[in-house]
Amino acid sequence: MSKDQIKALIENRLPDAGLVDTALKGVQLFRVTEAMPCVPAVYEPTVVAILSGTKEAVLDGEHHVYGNDKYLLCPMTLPVEAGTPQASEADPLLGIVITLDPRMMRELTMEIEAAAGGNRQFRGEAPSALVLAAWDAGFTQALLRLLALLDNPVDLEVLGSGRMHELCYAVLKGEAGAAARRAFGVGNEIARTIEYLSNHLNEQITIEDMADHVGMSRAVFHRRFKDATTMSPIQFVKSMRLNSAAMKIAEGKTVSEAAWDVGYQSSSQFSREFKRMYGQSPRQWSNAVQVPERLT
Repeated sequence: MSKDQIKALIENRLPDAGLVDTALKGVQLFRVTEAMPCVPAVYEPTVVAILSGTKEAVLDGEHHVYGNDKYLLCPMTLPVEAGTPQASEADPLLGIVITLDPRMMRELTMEIEAAAGGNRQFRGEAPSALVLAAWDAGFTQALLRLLALLDNPVDLEVLGSGRMHELCYAVLKGEAGAAARRAFGVGNEIARTIEYLSNHLNEQITIEDMADHVGMSRAVFHRRFKDATTMSPIQFVKSMRLNSAAMKIAEGKTVSEAAWDVGYQSSSQFSREFKRMYGQSPRQWSNAVQVPERLT
């Protein structure tokens, strides 16, 4: 019943296709009514919950297809390809995107560990990348209680932060909890490295720089990074830069501007690597993509 209530809430607020912000910070609702192929995107720490239809996210060639039986947790910033290949007017995709506050997630993770007697069983393990988790009762009820605040501005102002805490707690305690606690708890060096990297994409960062940032040897850092993201650090950096550039081009930036923004100093190198990654040149991509708002 709770899922039906959440679905009705989205349908009432979003009768037409689109992606809209809500009065809840970091919470967006979306409706997609036409098939969209997977395209380059950069996911920030996020939960995506689907109420009808199916969505797809691809990380390093691995496809994650999910509907209303699973929600997606992305516990760290990742370069992915995402789309809605089965959406249609008859079977629209309805869902919610919740951007996670890393500080809130870290604080809750520490509180959970402290309440459990300081048993940090995930220290030393690399966080997982994309995770699909079942809609358990705790997550479903917390999401409904959070979205119900949209009907009352006073309740939203007073209770919004508390209800968001409740939802994040439900994620940490649910099927995706182990991955979330590894990413936001003690020993989250890889997630911290990715956060650092995503804020310095336009700089020339080496593996040694990343390893030094978290106090690891190059060899240990390389192994743990690949365990967490499925990609080598160099492959990850390249994917982050190219995906970010592709998004900037789709938003209207020129190829040269997009390349410069993500740290490429050579336009020819950028074009070669872009074509190798996506099968078409940046200019072909620019002509093919639609500038109107896309759901990633």
